[in-house]
Amino acid sequence: MGNSYAGQLRTTRFEEVLHNSIEASLRSNTVVPRPVFSQLYLETEQPSAHDGRAENEDEDDEDGSASNSPPIPYQMKPPPEGCCTTDGFCQAGRDLRQSSLASETLEVPPGFMLVGIKSPSLSETLLVCAVDRRFLPDERGRNALLGFSGNCMGCGEKGFRYFTEFSNHINLKLSTQPKKQKHLKYHLYRNNQGVLVKGAPICWRGHDGRMRQMGSILAENHVTSDEQPPNLASHTPGSYTGSHVDPTALPQIADPPQTLTNGNHAVPSVTQPPLNQSGPGRPSVTGTHANAGPPKKRHKGWSPESAANSLPESTLKTPPSSSVLATLSVSSAVTHGTRSEPAALLSSSQHSSTPLAPPELSVTVPDQLLHTCRLQPVVFKGHGPLPQLMGNVGEVLVSSLLQSCYLSSQALPRVYQHYGPSPIQPLSTEMQILLTVYYLVQLGPDQVPLIEDLEQIFMRSWRESHLSEIRQYQQPQTPASHGRHFVVETPSSLPGLPQHLSLPPQSQQPLTSSQLPWLAQLAASSCGEGVVLLGDQIKSLAQGLQETFSRLMEGRLENTNYVVIIVTAPGQETQSCVVVTGKHQCRALAESMYSPTEGLKEINHQLSTGVAQELIHFCNSLGQDGDMDSLLDSATVDSNELSPLLSSQESAEDKSLKSSHSPKDSLTQSSKDSNSPKERASSPKDACSEYSVEWREVRPIQLAVARKLLSHVCAIADSSTQNLDLGSFDRVSFLILVPPSEVTFQQTVLHLRSSGVLQELGSLDQESLSQGEFERYVVKMDQSAQAQIDSFIQEAYSNTYTLHILVHDHAHWDVSSSSYSASDSGLGLVDKLLNSRRVRDAPNILILHVTSFPFTLQTQYTRISPYNEIHWPSAFSNDVDLYHERTRYFGVSELLESTRSGSSLPLMRHDSSFESMASTLEERFPKLHSAVIRTTVLIQHYCIALMAASGRIGGSPNLHKHTSVETLEIVQSLLTAAQQCPAQHGHMVLLRIPSLALAAWAHRRLTRVRRQLGLEESFEIILGNHNQALTIGQTFTDQIKKWLQIEDNEWVPRTYLELEALPCILILSGAEPLGESLPRSLKYCDLRLISCSYLQRTTLEQELGLAAYLVKEESRPPHNPGPGSDQLESDADKLSSTDNEEEEGQENADSPLSSSQQLQSCPDTGALDSLSTTSPNVQKGTVDAVQSPSQAQSQFKSQTSSQSFQATPQTQPPAQSFSQTQPISQLQTQPQVQSLNPPVPQTNPQQQAQTFPQPLSQTPNPQTQPLPPAHSLQHSKSTSSGSLSPRSSSPHLSCSWARGVSRPPSVLLPRALYDIITASDSSGLPRCTSFLPHMSVVWASSFRPLLSKMMTCTEQSLYYRQWTVPRSLHMDSSNRTEGRSDNFHPRRLLLSGPPQVGKTGAYLHFLGILSRMLIRLMEVDIYDEEDINYTAQTEGVQYHLPNAPWPNPDIMRTMPFDYTIHDPKYDDISAVYCPGHGTTAEGNPVRQEDVYLRRRTSRIKLSKYAAYNTYHHCEQCHQYLGINPRYQMYESTLHAFMFTHLLLGEEIQLYFIIPKSKEHYFSFSQSGGQLESMRLPLTSDWSPDCIKTPIFTPTTGRHEHGLFNLYHAMDGASHLHILVVKEYEMAVYKKYWPNHIMLVLPTVFNGAGIGAAHFLIKELSYHNLELERSRRLEGGGPAGDVWPFIILSDDSCVMFNAVDLDARNGPTERAVSLKHVLQHMEACPDLAHYGLCGIRKWSSRGFTGNRQREPFSRGHLHDFLLLNADRSQNIQYDQNRFTCHDVDFTLRLHSAGLLVCRFNSFSVMKKQVAIGGYRTFIIKTKMTDVPTSVGPSQYICAPDSKHLFLATPAQLLLEKYLQHTSQKLFPLSTRNYTHPVLSVDCYLNLGPEVTLCFVSSRPHSVNISTTGLLFSGLLLCFADSFVTPGFLKKFTFLKGATLCVISADRSSLRQTVGRLELEEEWRFRLSDEFQTANAKEDRPLFFLTGKHI
Repeated sequence: MGNSYAGQLRTTRFEEVLHNSIEASLRSNTVVPRPVFSQLYLETEQPSAHDGRAENEDEDDEDGSASNSPPIPYQMKPPPEGCCTTDGFCQAGRDLRQSSLASETLEVPPGFMLVGIKSPSLSETLLVCAVDRRFLPDERGRNALLGFSGNCMGCGEKGFRYFTEFSNHINLKLSTQPKKQKHLKYHLYRNNQGVLVKGAPICWRGHDGRMRQMGSILAENHVTSDEQPPNLASHTPGSYTGSHVDPTALPQIADPPQTLTNGNHAVPSVTQPPLNQSGPGRPSVTGTHANAGPPKKRHKGWSPESAANSLPESTLKTPPSSSVLATLSVSSAVTHGTRSEPAALLSSSQHSSTPLAPPELSVTVPDQLLHTCRLQPVVFKGHGPLPQLMGNVGEVLVSSLLQSCYLSSQALPRVYQHYGPSPIQPLSTEMQILLTVYYLVQLGPDQVPLIEDLEQIFMRSWRESHLSEIRQYQQPQTPASHGRHFVVETPSSLPGLPQHLSLPPQSQQPLTSSQLPWLAQLAASSCGEGVVLLGDQIKSLAQGLQETFSRLMEGRLENTNYVVIIVTAPGQETQSCVVVTGKHQCRALAESMYSPTEGLKEINHQLSTGVAQELIHFCNSLGQDGDMDSLLDSATVDSNELSPLLSSQESAEDKSLKSSHSPKDSLTQSSKDSNSPKERASSPKDACSEYSVEWREVRPIQLAVARKLLSHVCAIADSSTQNLDLGSFDRVSFLILVPPSEVTFQQTVLHLRSSGVLQELGSLDQESLSQGEFERYVVKMDQSAQAQIDSFIQEAYSNTYTLHILVHDHAHWDVSSSSYSASDSGLGLVDKLLNSRRVRDAPNILILHVTSFPFTLQTQYTRISPYNEIHWPSAFSNDVDLYHERTRYFGVSELLESTRSGSSLPLMRHDSSFESMASTLEERFPKLHSAVIRTTVLIQHYCIALMAASGRIGGSPNLHKHTSVETLEIVQSLLTAAQQCPAQHGHMVLLRIPSLALAAWAHRRLTRVRRQLGLEESFEIILGNHNQALTIGQTFTDQIKKWLQIEDNEWVPRTYLELEALPCILILSGAEPLGESLPRSLKYCDLRLISCSYLQRTTLEQELGLAAYLVKEESRPPHNPGPGSDQLESDADKLSSTDNEEEEGQENADSPLSSSQQLQSCPDTGALDSLSTTSPNVQKGTVDAVQSPSQAQSQFKSQTSSQSFQATPQTQPPAQSFSQTQPISQLQTQPQVQSLNPPVPQTNPQQQAQTFPQPLSQTPNPQTQPLPPAHSLQHSKSTSSGSLSPRSSSPHLSCSWARGVSRPPSVLLPRALYDIITASDSSGLPRCTSFLPHMSVVWASSFRPLLSKMMTCTEQSLYYRQWTVPRSLHMDSSNRTEGRSDNFHPRRLLLSGPPQVGKTGAYLHFLGILSRMLIRLMEVDIYDEEDINYTAQTEGVQYHLPNAPWPNPDIMRTMPFDYTIHDPKYDDISAVYCPGHGTTAEGNPVRQEDVYLRRRTSRIKLSKYAAYNTYHHCEQCHQYLGINPRYQMYESTLHAFMFTHLLLGEEIQLYFIIPKSKEHYFSFSQSGGQLESMRLPLTSDWSPDCIKTPIFTPTTGRHEHGLFNLYHAMDGASHLHILVVKEYEMAVYKKYWPNHIMLVLPTVFNGAGIGAAHFLIKELSYHNLELERSRRLEGGGPAGDVWPFIILSDDSCVMFNAVDLDARNGPTERAVSLKHVLQHMEACPDLAHYGLCGIRKWSSRGFTGNRQREPFSRGHLHDFLLLNADRSQNIQYDQNRFTCHDVDFTLRLHSAGLLVCRFNSFSVMKKQVAIGGYRTFIIKTKMTDVPTSVGPSQYICAPDSKHLFLATPAQLLLEKYLQHTSQKLFPLSTRNYTHPVLSVDCYLNLGPEVTLCFVSSRPHSVNISTTGLLFSGLLLCFADSFVTPGFLKKFTFLKGATLCVISADRSSLRQTVGRLELEEEWRFRLSDEFQTANAKEDRPLFFLTGKHI
């Protein structure tokens, strides 16, 4: 029952879903957020294109297995007696049939929907019922709750909870098990007449792939007809009646074609299956969101590989949506086949073995149609089936794009389908046709229709007619998976719809089929003959088509661009189609039907077969001015090598398609220049002072991006998913993958070499590395890449401690699925290599995708988490230079801005004269591809311009009339630039020709003309071919070497960047640019030959990205720069919104600037400089001041070389003679280098700052200086293009290169593209941003919103992730896992930034800092301080041999105890007096309480025996830590333990937290499992893999940073480790260390210090020792043999070292494990004689003096102690102490006669941990919890006084007071070592200036001799009964010595004074009594001071 799939709790945390839901509701008042629990409960169904089957299969597709056995009959429950059992009636006898209830008023409860049920016995009608919409799927087949809830619409009975029960009630009489998926068939709704009609089929998962209503799917995806039709193969013959429909009309995401076997019969391949075309139930296709993978029950027709149609790809040819007409998709459907005409296909389909419906009247295409009309008409299928075309079908093209648009615009998302009793309805057929006519009418004569525009018109009309309902019921189309919901917005203006044509108000009065023809005729009449309507007299589409063809042949449609055929007849559906008859439109549409690859093949074919020769001959003629070749011959003097272009040899060259030219052409020495460049350049005085190239410069913004990348990597490592363990890597290895372009490859190698990254990564000296060494790190993604990547992966698997980075540069280039790509195409390699399981599963491989156009990687099935995207930041915010850049990025948005400014010639423009000439020739040569025609014309223009500008063609003054103004300007500028510079620096002209064959022809042609004109040494002509290395002539190579000062004779330029300042024409070929960076000397970017057929955002922005440029920031002169300088125009007042993630500044949404481009401000936006960000980077007048080339050529003569730079209209100065005029483009205004938020688009970091000279002056915050208006400037030849000097030295620069560095290049575009790019959509963004982002993806729905202008880059990413779906050819289309909504790869990052912005430099720097960070992670800050207080004198006695392994107790007793404290952390405490020892402490200054002096540390690399904190989790540690995901989290139990101690008074309860895995260390009572004791080993026990001594580590505040992971330190040895924690920290420590035993201190110790922890550990250990002895005795063993030692270890001990004595080299230290140290100490034969052992603290200086020779010593021990709990039983740690407790304990231990031994051969390294610890106590007042600065003098007060009480333990206040004010308390003791203060039985720190003499009052204690010693004070702290008056009388005091008696309360203070008879020798005053500043309830301490009499 219910769904066949189970709902599963989503992995998303509840809080996150709740947060997203709340956020969505807050963000929009129109959004109804999805219920939180349905988000949690319902797993999003993952789409797939499986399961395409015929509808007839519905009845049995759910029955059992796929075998051929008959279905088991289903036994229905017999109906109750007396019930109605009639079909179509319920058991209550009420009629349920749709036909009966159609006009009835039905009550539908809220939340329910009317649904039509298909009854097997009633095929002609449906049964009506109401079903709770929660149990129905949405339009994607998702989110249906399990189960059923329905009501009977007949008798009104409610609350049916089971579909089985309900099916019985409505008498379905089924033979199979009732399932709602099979029988709930259609949504029902009321039409305009109020009649209940059948609506869209219910989209059940696994059923929506069948041929059903087209609507519900196309709303979801804009797939297009260029892809294979849906799975049609499984139709049963004869299952449909009706006319055929072209299958290509059905959008589908193509899957691999296979013959699908259904049941036991295979269906033959069909080209055109018959489809039922009547009624609202239109054919449907497999949606993007069908089920992903096999259903729970295997359906019969489901193929495990993929269910695809059996149509071979090569048989279909339909217009790709990539065409000019495309939004829907992009490449042609036939990617691998030959181009065959679809019309021909239609006629052949009648031979199919599948019976077809009788066709409508066929239409015969007239012969000689193309010859007669000189065009190939395009027929757009519309509504209704297209009649079959017969006859000359090869000359007619049929496209389904329009039909796809119609269908997708009628497919309402489910949320709109039901609106109470009156549902929101899609646009009617009539309305769609009328809107189509409106759209066609307003198109210009040269405009080509764009489906995107028409689709937006449909959406706008639909929204306006249902505005109120949409606003009320609007929901996001798909749950926005990350953060923001994008809702459908009503655009303010409609692109493409003229304002005077208002939309009929559909909601008030529906448009009828009878009104349609005359309304359409009325609209068409407004444009004359442009649109012809055939409607009134036409009875069928066939008749209309025949009429159209007749009119075409008769020439009656000469001025008509579109014929719209409308067929309306009463009682029939309206049918329509559109025939395109405009020559320009037909050509554009026909060429757009080619895929890019096919288009290039067609061009090659036309060139190789010689069909272009007639065109070339035609262009060669200059009319009255003669013939080009003859004119060139007249100019040729020396050269006899004539290679005529039109000769047969030339044709042969074309045929062979040579892609490279011989450098010999460039070497021909035939220049007529008397002074050749070589001669001039050799002169030393001809050096150019302006030229500089800096390759190594890294810009600040690149550093910022590198750090951003690093922080994302750290975030992955820090997340709880443990997908990246940075702590386990010690080095970085990387491989950079680039597209298969030799120049891009060499360019990346160049950047790698100049970055110094290999040196940072530990390679050999960078200088010694050869070119080949660098090339090993960069891989071209061609067939040779596999071996290199495989070895890289192999290396990753073998070197698990190396982090391997795969950098995938230009990542949008190859997104093809490996399963769909031909092996020889080179595509699909990325998918095959980077998406392989080996890469995905390797924990040490991280992939970084780098691209300027990330859209194709941001789909619903993306592998990259949105949290792992890094967007290039904006460099400017409100004109503040955030990164102190010396450059400004000038990208696409700035180019667009220059077209709007209007004050000067825009940087981006089109060439009208070229366009008109090309258009004329296109009409003359209709069979030639437009690329061939346009290339021929443009190259001819270049050749003529060269002839005109060279001045070497005599007698032809009118040559310039045969070229265009733009081309002439380009050529003239190229020729004159180098002549103005002494070093011949010039600029580059980029000529983009996508076809390699055309590019090679153009290169040969231009080279020949250059040679004949004798200009070989003036400029170079370079053919840029992806597959070949860069080759230039030797003359030019020598020139570049001289400029770059390169001595290497073998050096040749390998990249375009190295052609800096070389005058050249670069002909860049290839279907698309592959990441090549261009030099700063690029001045003209000629894109007039790029294709206008493929309108995707990526394609357009890629081409425009070639002109992206880093403009050099200039220092601004404060005053009028004078003549020769361009005026700077300030835009400082025009602010734009910033697009930083934190702030979405929308302050200026209305300003003219912010409305232009959002690009600029988008710090993280991708390409089009992310055309959707706001902030123009450019000031208005940024460019060449010249009239728009669109003006007539006749104005050219009045064009002058000087222009006024004022923004006001100008008068033209008198014309000058042409020969004196400078290239007009050189008169450019200074590009404003201070944009507000430069967009930082990103693409190739290649052209980064490295190529920018460093200006001498740099202003951190450059401000635009307002300048007086410049005067009209007249430029002579020498100052033709004045500009600001890059060095501000001279306003007149002689070097045009230096002038150009601060100006972006000019861009020339085809007129069609120019119009599209410069147009804005309703949101104010450029139109191209709303295009499909890439040809390999499709839109998820027509009902998507437009991109918003205020979107940040992150929001753009989320938009594309929600609204685009990858086609099956896309590598991410397979990234759909059942049951997961996010299938992100955890170690994948995406860096996006605009083209040429510097991404390569950023990621190379990232590799460097990542390597440094890994080394840094492998290092820790170790305290590295020399021991203090060593006297200069050395002791001559050697007690032990230097290499003695263990101490001898007898010898140790003879060694003097060293009372001096040497630990540097105690350099600010009181020295301990020892006779015969001076001290350096007298000079120690008093350290202020609030001054933190940083202690000296060293960075030390972690050894393999280090202890780690919680951030380390390598594979070996996982089980130890209890955090391995493969293991269940370790369970722990809490055990209480009662403990009594005399000093504690009452019995206290301790808690042990013991993990299950550690319970064997403890013994429990057999009865109740009560914890009895901790098991201790015997002294005689020994195991090489076991440590006997339990380790106790007291800790506070360091749950993350404490070094408790001892797995590596113990070298894997078994050990018992117990963390001692405070009660309030128990939970957090347990969370971070679930597998550690914890001893929880009692509540009373929550505020105690380290003394309390050590006290409790020691006393508990002795108590446990007694218990263990008792247990052993009970077991019959020896009691005294139990191991009595414990370890007290600090929580910052990180590594241990051992000293090896080497006779030759002296002592050397090596890292050893803690296991080694402990086993060595445990093995000491006389260890039981020692009370306390320890090791020294490490210092890089070793020991001081000769002490290093003594392997053992007696003295103070710290940090790491081995304590004998048995022998030290009577000496306790002072539980009240906060500071110096270890000094106090050691002194008392020694005085008790116990041996203390330090093993000097071992040392412990202590890590600097800045967080937590026992020393971090904050002294604060009781009044507030806010720490306040309280001075030490306020720590005490007089008893009973009104004083500010402190919320700090009394003992701590006392210790701190004594430490900081002892010089006042003991004035005679200050800096007086010979007269110390006598301290009885305790050590208290009185500050560094006071010396203490410790004595013990215990009998038989060991004390120093005090004979003759005069004390300057007496300190009695809690004096016990051992202190007697007689004991004190042994000591002598100075007169005026100070006494300080400390007690717990005032009464005990007085008792102590009386008992010790102190008043006899000491004088007390009433005012000398004090207490700590504690409230009474906090039990203050009291002390009394007095003076010695």
